[in-house]
Amino acid sequence: MGLFSSFNISASGMTAQRLRMDLIANNLANANTTRTKDGGPYQRQVPVFSLRDATPFLPPVFTRGLGKTTPGGVRVEAIVRDPTPPRRIFNPEHPDAKEDGYVDYPNVNVVMEMTDLISASRAYEANVTAFDALKTMANQALEIGR
Repeated sequence: MGLFSSFNISASGMTAQRLRMDLIANNLANANTTRTKDGGPYQRQVPVFSLRDATPFLPPVFTRGLGKTTPGGVRVEAIVRDPTPPRRIFNPEHPDAKEDGYVDYPNVNVVMEMTDLISASRAYEANVTAFDALKTMANQALEIGR
């Protein structure tokens, strides 16, 4: 694994965590949205991450026989809706109340979203720290040549 591969791995982690934070912000913004275009309450969205294979910098003719590719970071496989049922709250005066007086609210738990936001933020910071360490190592390697 080369130095540039490490930069790509950290960058893919930062991109994935930034998307995760964007989805969390969207979930929090719609925590009380009881009516969407599709009908019904907003559904929480979560990213699905998967392992990304490293893309070698050499042409395939030079990499034959080197074995399998090494892990090369993370990629977003999909953005899925959380299948958890909506919260039902009794509020007969609400315009979206059903016949029984209950309103379906989004399946967004604000405490859980804030916990996920802290986790995503820390993961992003860890990737930034790794990226900075790699940058420092690259600069020191260039200084050796002087």
